[in-house]
Amino acid sequence: MPLAMSAPSPRPTLRIPQKPQSTTESRRTKPVRPGGKKATGTNGGSSARAPSSGKTASSLSGKTAAPTVAPSRSASPTARTRQRGDAPASRGAQTRPAAGKTTSQRPSTHAHERAAASPVRSSVAPSGIRLNKHLADAQYCSRREADVWIERGWVLVNGRPARMGQRIQTEDRITILPAAHAQQSTQRTILLHKPVGYVSGQPEDGHEPALVLLTDANHWRHDPLANQPAPHSLKGFAPAGRLDIDSTGLLILTQDGRIAREIIGADSQIDKEYLVRVRYHAPDGAVIDSAVDQAFPAEQLARLRHGLELDGVPLKPAQVDWQNPEQLRFVLREGRKRQIRRMCEQVGLHVTALKRVRIGSLTLGQLPLGQWRYLDVHERP
Repeated sequence: MPLAMSAPSPRPTLRIPQKPQSTTESRRTKPVRPGGKKATGTNGGSSARAPSSGKTASSLSGKTAAPTVAPSRSASPTARTRQRGDAPASRGAQTRPAAGKTTSQRPSTHAHERAAASPVRSSVAPSGIRLNKHLADAQYCSRREADVWIERGWVLVNGRPARMGQRIQTEDRITILPAAHAQQSTQRTILLHKPVGYVSGQPEDGHEPALVLLTDANHWRHDPLANQPAPHSLKGFAPAGRLDIDSTGLLILTQDGRIAREIIGADSQIDKEYLVRVRYHAPDGAVIDSAVDQAFPAEQLARLRHGLELDGVPLKPAQVDWQNPEQLRFVLREGRKRQIRRMCEQVGLHVTALKRVRIGSLTLGQLPLGQWRYLDVHERP
């Protein structure tokens, strides 16, 4: 019969039930002197035997069963040992708790029981896709810009503000608030004809960054947006495809993460075109700087197109052709550090000048050296 518990409380209070005394029970629990004969009841058992659980007062009065108390001095040494929790004398004593004993849940002391009770951490990867990656893949913005939007509360998922790092499912509704579009409309992209001696990004080794050239004095007068002044702040401008300090040509500086990802993202399909002036160091030690196309082996030109690797990683196929006897035309779909110069070194060529003339559909055109123009709203790489 299940034990009836008292009214719920933070820690249930166990009460000793008032059990009616009977003549039989009085004889059963009659104490004896230590070392004397054991007192026996009508059933001939030891005084340490628990009374039948079928007549507990808790089942009559609605009170909880009494907790186990200390063993009686009238119990035999064997019974006292069992009550203290030592090894039981028989298999039955090992599996049956004493009648009237409350079976409360206690922390397990066995390793296999603890392992079964402890939560198991799933090894399955979280489902869905990160919200910032989804926005970037959908060409709404870059991942970094998406994080800014989420942090400012400009992105809703199913009508609620998104959380940083949140994952979404295909059925979720994503809403971008007008504030995000308004902020994005203020971002600018600039095309600069970078001279030699300027670094594309942050200043380094005493060289100035190309950003210092973005002044009203250097604004190309044939720019369709020539009536707009130079940016008041250069914060957020970053190069979308760097040029070495000793290279010149088209450099795109943008605040728009979408354009940067489209040009230099890992999955970008935008190609870049370069004009490269070279001289040839022949195997016999001769240095040839005129009519190089005649002296340079055709099989080495084929290696430039496909078959080289940098840092142990094979390069993607490239278009490489002679533009004139001393100048090669490269078209690449990747942008490894100093890639063209290192490619040429592997086939005996030394680069004397390098100029980038195109990024996707954006060309250098007639933009003078050291000057810049805005990217028009209708232009895309």
